[in-house]
Amino acid sequence: MRERIWAPPPPPLLLLLLLPLPLWGGPPDSGRGRGELEPERGPLQPFDLLYASGVAAYYSGDYEQAVRDLEAALSSHRRLREIRTRCTRHCAARRPLAPPGTGPGAELPFFRALLERARCYRSCETQRLGGPASRHRVSEDVRSDFQRRVPYNYLQRAYIKLNQLDKAMEAAHTFFMANPEHMEMQQNIENYRMMAGVEAFQMTDREAKAHLESYSAAVKHYEADDFEVAIKYFEQALREYFNEDAECRTLCEGPQRFEEYEYLGYKAGLYEAIADHYMQVLVCQHECVRELATRPGRLSPIENFLPLHYDYLQFAYYRVGEYVKALECAKAYLLFHPDDEDVLDNVDYYESLLDDDLDPESIEARENYWIRYGGRQDENRVPSGVNVEGAEVHGLSMGKKSSPKIERDLREGGPLLYENITFVYNSEQLNGTQRVLLDNVLSEEQCRELHSVASGIMLVGDGYRGKTSPHTPNEKFEGATVLKALKFGYEGRVPLKSARLFYDISEKARKIVESYFMLNSTLYFSYTHMVCRTALSGQQDRRNDLSHPIHADNCLLDPEANECWKEPPAYTFRDYSALLYMNDDFEGGEFIFTEMDAKTVTASIKPKCGRMISFSSGGENPHGVKAVTRGQRCAVALWFTLDPLYRELERIQADEVIAILDQEQQGNHELNINPKDEL
Repeated sequence: MRERIWAPPPPPLLLLLLLPLPLWGGPPDSGRGRGELEPERGPLQPFDLLYASGVAAYYSGDYEQAVRDLEAALSSHRRLREIRTRCTRHCAARRPLAPPGTGPGAELPFFRALLERARCYRSCETQRLGGPASRHRVSEDVRSDFQRRVPYNYLQRAYIKLNQLDKAMEAAHTFFMANPEHMEMQQNIENYRMMAGVEAFQMTDREAKAHLESYSAAVKHYEADDFEVAIKYFEQALREYFNEDAECRTLCEGPQRFEEYEYLGYKAGLYEAIADHYMQVLVCQHECVRELATRPGRLSPIENFLPLHYDYLQFAYYRVGEYVKALECAKAYLLFHPDDEDVLDNVDYYESLLDDDLDPESIEARENYWIRYGGRQDENRVPSGVNVEGAEVHGLSMGKKSSPKIERDLREGGPLLYENITFVYNSEQLNGTQRVLLDNVLSEEQCRELHSVASGIMLVGDGYRGKTSPHTPNEKFEGATVLKALKFGYEGRVPLKSARLFYDISEKARKIVESYFMLNSTLYFSYTHMVCRTALSGQQDRRNDLSHPIHADNCLLDPEANECWKEPPAYTFRDYSALLYMNDDFEGGEFIFTEMDAKTVTASIKPKCGRMISFSSGGENPHGVKAVTRGQRCAVALWFTLDPLYRELERIQADEVIAILDQEQQGNHELNINPKDEL
């Protein structure tokens, strides 16, 4: 038992604020399961052990066993979640909580019920798991693997070894939906599709969220002006979302462990325990609900998900003549964005269409479970995904929302961290937002060494599904990743020191970007790529295309609409980008920023050894590369994310390789304590 310093107990009001609202009466469906739960059929096997066994079988070449164990691991993982959800709901129904009263000892019944609920949960979990719950505690690495759907990566490889193409394709697609930056998987899916003759939309995502599938169907019907069917799917999506939301919050509420505080002899320890626990619950619920509103493989603000439902619904209900429901949905939308002038105008218009015997003030916003139970309202976030043409429909404003804004404080000018780096231009001098140009990030010697190692590790089309010219037929495109460089170095195919330099300079660039833009959280690698573009002889006369067309790195640039849409296949989770140049002995190849029209150039940068351009990855920074008309242009391209969920898989593996190399080097130093021993 930890030692605790006594402090006066917090007032009951503070305690109430720390407790999530659903706990007072139990979750919304707590009426179910008031009876005893049926016993489980045999003990549940821990999913982490099954996962480890499946991976071991895969690497030993026993693909049938690998499939059995990996599928069992996924099944066990799902069953564990179901058991925990049902036990939490069951015990919440059997041990309802009431707010503590006032006066001496008034809070004791509340604490007693809380402790009884905790005991109920542990008893239920032990019974249904068929053994102690401790068997099912897993490491953070395993938890991360299942969150990123890594078991499906092993499954697709095992299934293809067993010539089960349909299952391999299904597993590959499921993995890729959560890891769209995984170029190898993208290539695998393309190969599977060609082998099976299957279109992309026919593939199944085994972990698809029901509410997102319904939402996508609703949007398609909406855009086809089939409003009655769209309403059906939007309402279904909302019901499914709220069901998953309740499950998500339920899982965050348990298990609760308060026995260690039960006999402290004073209330401070118990108050502290409950406060600590429920602060963690609130954080868990925020993250869990945020995940529900995010499609796998892309990052979008949770505030956009429910508002867009109500934004679509208010107009769809208007189009079918249900003005009361249109008004309810418009008011629900305004709970998130109370200053949205378009929807405020819509509210006035809907009210003018009501029957005379209806009082507009009596019509309230649709009940919004998310806002009622702890969701965050942010009036500064404006949804940007409503894809309807700007128009005035009988006085109703349905124009597109404003272009996406950067959702963090814009700062720059932090320290550059390393000596000899030269500051060249900032955002203002580059006529944009979140931009910086630096020189001398690499020395001449480092540039030569990187250029040399590039020739030994690059493959044509690497990183772009093997396409020789992914952006233009007039150039050859070659690439290589950090992990590939280290692998070649370890095998002696290129100097290990040079391969290590690729790793080190990319980490140097990451630290510079994180520091210069004064980010208040860690910046992670999303993708690291050494690229060379070579002008093809005989194809440069009267050339009028670009080496890399104008684009944005985390959204789909729509020059005609002056918008950038955060939708797949864009890598919506990327936050910052950087390009570190290795040479200048070529013609053309200038890096350019443009306006969102993709035509008006705002800045042009000539690459040279050691020069680095870095910028935020959104629609505020459209950019491209002018044609390389002679020679070869080489650079290290870097994309970063602020969300650790989207860390580059190969980078994590590269980190492990570097750690092993460092250990080996340290071991060699320890063995060679006295250099004279070699004489």
